[in-house]
Amino acid sequence: MGETPIAAGKSSFSLVDTKTLFAELALQPDAVFLDLACGTGAYSLAATGHLGSAGKVFAFDLWPEGIAALDSEITAKQIQQIQTGIVDVTKTIPLENGSVDSCLMATVLHDFISIAAEQGSLREIHRVLKPGGTLAVIEFKVMDGPPGPPKEIRRAPEAVRELLASYGFRHHKTIELGPFNYLSLFHR
Repeated sequence: MGETPIAAGKSSFSLVDTKTLFAELALQPDAVFLDLACGTGAYSLAATGHLGSAGKVFAFDLWPEGIAALDSEITAKQIQQIQTGIVDVTKTIPLENGSVDSCLMATVLHDFISIAAEQGSLREIHRVLKPGGTLAVIEFKVMDGPPGPPKEIRRAPEAVRELLASYGFRHHKTIELGPFNYLSLFHR
């Protein structure tokens, strides 16, 4: 399907305070949750523990190996709520307008910006989120790594707020999610 996406195979999941993340997301049992550029789906799998049987997780990534690994986990654990797809989310998100309650971009926005591909994904997220829906952006703090990407492509919370405001997202709050990451929450 083309070249391997930037940072394929790397996940921030083990670095962040997922208990705080999911407390902040406050997913309802019947929520529709979108894990954008999900990699191997660690966040998607965790989200199912916060949803009821009526809840749904869409896990999309351009990386076929990541989706295959997630599909294997889904099958092994007999999880019903996750639907996966090999999708270039910088171009389109194959969901209906206003169909998603919460969308997660876990340490991917800086990658999209570094390849000048953020416009398509942010427009599509705005389209698929319900009015009042939540966009959760996890990013690396602007500091030297590892872990994480080079310091020069990391984005400070203020820069993320400014960018997302230009796509119609309202900033709700920004909090720390551990020593390396922060979470910024936005509403459509």
